[in-house]
Amino acid sequence: MIDIKLIRENPELVKENIKKKFQDEKLGLVDEVYEYDKTYREYKLEGDNLRAKRNDLSSQIGGLMREGKKDEAEKIKSEVSEINNRIDELEEKEARLEEEIKSRMMVIPNIIDSSVPIGKDDSENVENERFGEPIVPDYEIPYHAEIMESFSGWDKDSAGRTSGNGFYYLLGDIARLHSAMLSYARDFMIDKGFTYCIPPFMIRSDVVTGVMSFAEMDAMMYKIEGEDLYLIGTSEHSMIGRFKDQIIKEETLPITMTSYSPCFRKEVGAHGIEERGIYRVHQFEKQEMIVICEPEESMDWYEKMWKFTVELFRSLDIPVRTLECCSGDLADLKVKSCDVEAWSPRQQKYFEVGSCSNLGDAQARRLGIRTKGEKGTYYLHTLNNTVLASSRAMIALLENNYQSDGSVLIPKVLQPYMGGIEKLVPKK
Repeated sequence: MIDIKLIRENPELVKENIKKKFQDEKLGLVDEVYEYDKTYREYKLEGDNLRAKRNDLSSQIGGLMREGKKDEAEKIKSEVSEINNRIDELEEKEARLEEEIKSRMMVIPNIIDSSVPIGKDDSENVENERFGEPIVPDYEIPYHAEIMESFSGWDKDSAGRTSGNGFYYLLGDIARLHSAMLSYARDFMIDKGFTYCIPPFMIRSDVVTGVMSFAEMDAMMYKIEGEDLYLIGTSEHSMIGRFKDQIIKEETLPITMTSYSPCFRKEVGAHGIEERGIYRVHQFEKQEMIVICEPEESMDWYEKMWKFTVELFRSLDIPVRTLECCSGDLADLKVKSCDVEAWSPRQQKYFEVGSCSNLGDAQARRLGIRTKGEKGTYYLHTLNNTVLASSRAMIALLENNYQSDGSVLIPKVLQPYMGGIEKLVPKK
């Protein structure tokens, strides 16, 4: 959510930003907010003046009564009563206008950074940089589900019977490899100075609407029937929500945390659920990183955060690239975002394994996350980034470490988490 001062002082800037995101249907919201806000401030000014007048009149009543001027006192009491009625009327109008303004402000997109490339959708995202040499071996690499099956490592059919499409069982060495990657990602971020956290896996609706747009919420979140609770789609949601309505001490900034959680996603939309493998599923596990910092530090943290993910994947012998998200591909709360994509030697192309985002003060403004210092009380900036999402990282690791005899080499950094095992050997 943007600062309403932008609409008061520079509505054309807000409209231009909407056009850059190819959301012209929202242009009218800016004019509506401008007019509602203008009327709201008129009502508020009138109310403030009436309160001051009421206080002045009320202070006279006692003196008049002591002087025996009861008729004059009663006349002032009557005037105060009329003022109170008008104040009540104004407060009711202000409350209605506040709701009208808020409902529109919640869907007006955040102001994107000037460095964001302009484009309609993800097809116009821009490659930034490649890390590691993308290799295509001279032998065929099977589909990742077939690789896991060769180690008796997964069971999708049983999961279909217990839970439906989009779920799976991981077994044996594959399950162990899955846990090893997450444990390594956890320790990797702890070594970077981040505080480890395991958050709640369910959050209330006021936190959900604080951390994401309504469109994202409808497409992603599972709601618990009969409860004001949602299953998290990523631990960023509950991690940022932890600081809701808090004034954070300046000396504790920046707050840098890394969190583990399962993630639950409906995956409603054009992509849908993958029928065969684990690329797009309803449930996976993830190591995340979040930063809450001073506004002037957020772009520096953005650069650090995506580089951490690149470093981690390179340590797993996985080539990656970064892809700058264009304006039309940015979620409404984001100022700037890039995807980290891993190389798929089977498909001979890159695929998304993580995303790094700077949300400016949008989440902080929605959730009331502030600090207080020499500049007064102001909103902080929030950032999040995927360290490692288990299912997609598994695909990248299996494909990039697959050998011609069907074995899979275990990267050196994971071997301590695998009991010293250096490679997985097919069982069938």
